[in-house]
Amino acid sequence: MLITDITAQTLELAKASLENPIGADDPLAKALTQPSNPTTGLAAYDLAPTAYTLYPVLTPLRNAIPRDGDGAGTQANWKAVTGININGMDVGVSEGNRGGIANMQVSDYNAVYRSLGLESFTTYEAQRAAKGLVDARATDTTALLRSLMIGEEKLILGGNNSLALGTTPAPVLVANAAGGTLAAATWSVICVALTHAGLLTGSVPGGIRGEVTRTNPDGSQDVYGGGSAAKSANQTVVTAGATSSISASVATVEGACGYAWFWGAAGAEVLGAITTINSVLITAAAAGTQTAASLSGDNSRNNLVFDGIMTQVYKTGVGYMAAQPTGTAGTGTPLTSDGAGGIVEIDLALQWFWDNFRVSPTAIWVSSQEQQNITRKILATNGNAAQRFVLNVEQGNIKGGDLVRSYLNKFAMDGAQEIPIKLHPNAAKGTILFDTDVLNYSLADVPGVKRIRCRADYHQIDWSQRSRKYEYGIYADEVLQIFAPFAFGMLTNIGNG
Repeated sequence: MLITDITAQTLELAKASLENPIGADDPLAKALTQPSNPTTGLAAYDLAPTAYTLYPVLTPLRNAIPRDGDGAGTQANWKAVTGININGMDVGVSEGNRGGIANMQVSDYNAVYRSLGLESFTTYEAQRAAKGLVDARATDTTALLRSLMIGEEKLILGGNNSLALGTTPAPVLVANAAGGTLAAATWSVICVALTHAGLLTGSVPGGIRGEVTRTNPDGSQDVYGGGSAAKSANQTVVTAGATSSISASVATVEGACGYAWFWGAAGAEVLGAITTINSVLITAAAAGTQTAASLSGDNSRNNLVFDGIMTQVYKTGVGYMAAQPTGTAGTGTPLTSDGAGGIVEIDLALQWFWDNFRVSPTAIWVSSQEQQNITRKILATNGNAAQRFVLNVEQGNIKGGDLVRSYLNKFAMDGAQEIPIKLHPNAAKGTILFDTDVLNYSLADVPGVKRIRCRADYHQIDWSQRSRKYEYGIYADEVLQIFAPFAFGMLTNIGNG
């Protein structure tokens, strides 16, 4: 076709378009408006230049404990001189004679190294899709490291490798004519004591963990305890009428942070409540779906982790341990105000530390529930002993609310000592932990009261590629050493109030 023919054809099309404009009902005639969807139409996409990390990484114990990377062998071993002249030999000596023999007490400690780790992967497509926004692999490995630290924090506090809770005691039941909606029937109740891990992972809708079998990315399997003791024998009670309730309690279990309660017809008991005290008030049919029959054996120990602070205190038996009395079922026994700006149970613990070992805890770790209860107990009784108000003269500038941030230890060397009360993200309700970072001994030569000893600190492993994705893991090989377990302690089974 000649150039002159193309020009003529173009002129004809232009003439036709002027003579026959697009009709108003034609879809191409729509006006250009703002699109209703941010990813369609002609509109800029206002995307932040990076993906923000909006998740909490709260690891106060891990952050404060020194880490030592010189670990070797299969376990960390150490000896401690925990007593001198333990028989109290008199020091007086007669002329020309020798003095009496002062016996020394030496304790042996050990802790087996354990590997900790988490894995993840990034597909080729995910890495390419994120280009220009973030490095997907780098973002994922950073999140993986932080996830490992969060899990490590839980182990430092309550990891349980060696303390078996055994069989939960049989519950004691009392039928009440009022207080609930239970129908007239014979009810069977079963209780299961829970470790710190068992309490954190348990819920009435989701159930509690018994024996856990985990399939790993390489196809291997690990089997470990999920933090539940062997279930108790069932006990029965008869209710009458349609407004009945049942008071149930068990003897406190050493090492337990919570208790799971199952009830229903004998042989068909289902999970209905998880408490942080050793009792429950049953007012209605159990709402969960997990059956007590699905649990078997003592699964309180996790053979893959190391013992945390609470477990080591329980296991050694030398730290301070006290449990509040059972009290009223479902309510328990709260902390007791001394009427002078203090807490009776906390003072008893602090006095015990001084009278027996001449130490003073340096921190009191609590849950939000205990933080609030301590504040209320101290401020509700004797305001003159506990409060100081500072009012700004500017109108509208008075702030409400009170918080007790520290506790005055009256039993400390060189006078009263202030102990900070700290909120811990993984602290169990109903439990208070006394923590010590420094021994107030002038000759103490320990490298810190506690430390993390590592055979290998945090490290990343990039696995050989076996598919179109990058696979990697973050690992650590370590153990928690506590050189002076007598400087730690716990108050447990504390009622809310």
